[in-house]
Formats: sequence, structure tokens, C-alpha cells
Amino acid sequence: MEKLSKRLWASFLLLGLMGQFAWTIENMYFNVFLYNTISTDPSYIAAMVAASAVVATLTTLLMGSLSDRVGKRKAFICSGYIVWGFSTMAFGLISVQNAAAWFPALNAVTTAAIMVVVMDCVMTFFGSTANDAAFNAFVTDVTNDKNRGKVESVLAVLPLLSMLIIFGGFDALTQQGRWSLFFGIFGCLVTLTGIVALFLLKDSHVETKNEPFGKNLIAGFRPAVIRENPNLYLTLTAFCLFSCAVQVFFPYLIIYMQTYLEIANYAIVLGVVLILASIVSVVFGRFIDKVGKLNFVPPAAVVMFAGLIGMFFVRKPVSVAIAGTVMMGGYMLVTAALSATIRDFTPTDRVGQFQGIRMIFAVMLPMIIGPWIGAAVIKNSGTTYVDLGTVKNVPTPAIFLAAAIVLLTIAVPLVFLKRREKQAKLR
Repeated sequence: MEKLSKRLWASFLLLGLMGQFAWTIENMYFNVFLYNTISTDPSYIAAMVAASAVVATLTTLLMGSLSDRVGKRKAFICSGYIVWGFSTMAFGLISVQNAAAWFPALNAVTTAAIMVVVMDCVMTFFGSTANDAAFNAFVTDVTNDKNRGKVESVLAVLPLLSMLIIFGGFDALTQQGRWSLFFGIFGCLVTLTGIVALFLLKDSHVETKNEPFGKNLIAGFRPAVIRENPNLYLTLTAFCLFSCAVQVFFPYLIIYMQTYLEIANYAIVLGVVLILASIVSVVFGRFIDKVGKLNFVPPAAVVMFAGLIGMFFVRKPVSVAIAGTVMMGGYMLVTAALSATIRDFTPTDRVGQFQGIRMIFAVMLPMIIGPWIGAAVIKNSGTTYVDLGTVKNVPTPAIFLAAAIVLLTIAVPLVFLKRREKQAKLR
């Protein structure tokens, strides 16, 4: 296994963690912000998640291809992080009161909700440019099939580490309604990271493309390219189905713990889950490269499935922590193994361009399909409560059962991948 430099590991950890701070806020706290301060209609959450997913995918496709063409990643990473932070801070300005003052002729609640959706798309554009397109391509550029499993197992911990830090150290700000300070702190951190990266990051060497930009942009959609890379597209399909399962419950997880389970100290429960699941990922992630990435996925998926079923039944904080650890531990291991496999199968001369294709399968489709399944389950559960005369929808345990059912579909592309792997060994 090739050893990566300390400077490279520092780049992975800093850019990865700070990026995950922003994505944690976008993927979880924007939902809570919208639910707690503007509207409890889950359709707004589903619409926001879907819209940001589309923007993230189109941005990654465009900017990833552009980074291939110019042969540089650093400029996209640094500038993107700097502006990404400012756009995160801007959410502190959005409220029903401000919407009423700025647009007095319009319905204040609807207008404020639309403002959140639009601002989320703006924030996502800069975040996807910096992180999804450029940083992910950079990681693929500087790693190989001998060390990607280890790198991905560490990167897979960062989203949970991010949640742990935010839940443990800053969730109280959101419960106190101090959203402007909350968004401001993490916006500043992301912007400062972009500035630090100007000095820390050493650009990867990318061969520039001379072909027309439009041709490079759509290369991943051409049937000939798909036929040339069947393993890549099968792995992307597996990741898509897996991510759909995650998105059925993930956008509603904090709301579920607040409203259905009524766990006042949910941040402590989540903190325990994230610490234990991160340990599971680091300990078992070391075996991904040794046993084979595709061999590692099925047992990891079974662990996640067991955790989802457990979450359907548990109600008390301790049992929720146990089931949640199993669920999130499996989730992180599946993420690491599939992500590393995707990097292995990505054509080395089109790394940036294929980040956009990856986003279609890993982000856009799951974040459109999953949250709407979750919203449908929530609305059809019939569980509501009345607050100040307003009927509010409550997420129920059924979202975990629905997620478990969706997760089972990952078996189909995995079977085809294993068949192709066996056929390749026989040749």
C-alpha cells in the first residue's frame, strides 16, 4: 500500500471535515430550520432536498468537466470554499418576519419557504463546485486502488464527526432559536478553510483536454462510454439504491427524535451513536482493501438493514443509541466500500467529468426519490399534533421500515457485479 504524505492527509481531513460541516447543516439543519421557524409541511423539505440535489448534480457535472479542461483543481476548491461559507451565513437573514417586510404583497410563510429553497440552491452551487466536483476529483487524482479503501473509510467518518461536533457543541443554539449565530459560525469556518487551502493544498497534476467542452461534458451519457465502463455504472446504480434508502429517513431524523420519540437530550443520543459508528468505520474500514471492496458491501449492508429494523421498534434513548449505532455503522461501511469501488472504476482521463455522473446516482436521484418516499410515509401515517391551532405532521418509525425495504434492492446490481468479477477471473 502506497503511503500518503502528512500534507495530503491534512488536506483530506481539513477540506473534508469543513465541507461536511456545511453539508451537515444543509442536509439536516436547513430541514429543522424550515420545520421549526417557517412551516411543518414535509413537502417543503422534500422540495428543498430535491431542488438542491438537482443543482448539486448539474454544478458538479459542469464544474468537474471544467476542472478537467483547465487541468487544475485547487482554484475551484479554494474559491468555492470561500464563497460557500458566505452563502451559508446568509441563511441567518431568512425569516417569516423578513419575508413579510420584503414582500408584503405575498404570503409570508410561502415566501420564506421559497427563499430557503432558493438560498439552499445558491449555497449548493458553490459547495458542489468546491467539494463534490473539485475536491472529490482531487482525492481520486492522488490516490490509487491500493489505498482508496483506507482513505474512504476515513472520509466516511467525517460526516458523522461533523454531526457529532455540531450536535454536541452547537445544537443548543438552534434549540434557543439563535439561527443567525449558528449559520454565522460555520459559514466563517468554511470561508477560512478556503483561505488556508490556498497555502496548504498542492494541486494534483491533471492532463488538460483538447476536445470540445460540450463533448467532454456529455461524455458520461454516451451509450458507447456506458458500454465501455459497465462495472462503473453498475456500482453507481448500487450506490443510488443505497442512497435512496438513506434519504427516506435521514432528512427527518432529528425531527423524528424531537417530535415522535420526544427525546429532549437527543443531541447526546446522536453523539453516542456517531462516536461508536465512527469507531466501527475506522476499525473495520481497514479491511476493505484486504477482503475486496465488493466482498465487503453485502455484510455491511446487512448490518445497516438490521439497524433500520431495530430503529423501527426502539423507543427509549438507550435502545435508540444501540440500534442507531448499528444502522449508522453499516451505513458508513457501505459508503466507504462503494465510494472506493467507484473511484477504482472511474476512467483516469475523465475524473472531473465523472464526478457529475457520480452525483446523478449518489445525490440527485436519491435526494429526489428518498425524501418524497419519506414524506408520503409521514403524511399517510396520520400522526399529527396541534400547536397554536396549527396541525403539524410528525415523522413515525415507518420511515425506517420503508428505508429497509428500499435497501434490499441493492442486491440486484451487486449480483451482476459479482458475476462480472467471476467472469473476469476466468478469462
